[in-house]
Amino acid sequence: MTDWLWLSVPVAASALMAVSLVPLGQRVLARGVVFADLAIAQWAALGTLTGRAWMPNHTVAGLPFNSLLFALLAVTLVHLMVQRAAAYREALIGSLYVLGASLATLIVSHNPHGAQHLAQTLNGDLLWVTPSALPTLGIMAALVLAWQALRPSPLQAGLFLPLFAVAVTLTVELAGIYVVFATLIVSPLALCHLRSRGILAAVAAALAGHALGLALSAHFDLPAGPLVVTAIVGVGMLALVTDRPSVSDGKPDAAPSVSKPENR
Repeated sequence: MTDWLWLSVPVAASALMAVSLVPLGQRVLARGVVFADLAIAQWAALGTLTGRAWMPNHTVAGLPFNSLLFALLAVTLVHLMVQRAAAYREALIGSLYVLGASLATLIVSHNPHGAQHLAQTLNGDLLWVTPSALPTLGIMAALVLAWQALRPSPLQAGLFLPLFAVAVTLTVELAGIYVVFATLIVSPLALCHLRSRGILAAVAAALAGHALGLALSAHFDLPAGPLVVTAIVGVGMLALVTDRPSVSDGKPDAAPSVSKPENR
């Protein structure tokens, strides 16, 4: 049993990530801009690579400065695309993602360890997260919970994208783009949108996927990121199969029949 105690830190980090990302992912799905989180995550990773090249160890409030700056830039561009070109927003946001990925490749092209750095931005290193990362993740989770507790209002809507940028910046640094995207989208899609379950069920499913993926990674000595993503998708599919909707789910109730008065 003690041989597995070292996994408590990665699992704790995963729990805080699930609490932070799943509510934000649910809002992304409700807004219908799924590519936005992928694009913002990619630009946060681009900021990480740029920071390693030109501004190493430069942080603001515990967050990598360049990653946060690039994520906020992507958030601003996504907001403009949604507001001013709504009909083409998915195409524009997809183009933003491709641009960020291409720039990231160019940044590391002359670095002898560039391929390794690029792979780390995609897959992360969640299995080896240190306890020092937990307080910042805890603050992030508390901020998301406070935001979620707000009543729907212009204030809550206005805080969404900046909060999303900070959450993605922090988690991409630890877990990589793929894990962040899967945590944001898969569980809330499967549990909240396709099965109409509450946000707690989606958080629990995301955490189950994280824990299973980390355990498999430790046992079989395989990369944590791809296994966590696979496990999250597997848990989501299992939830869809085992939690079948009732016949009336998704269908309006039949209108009560009203008998016409007889003509006398």
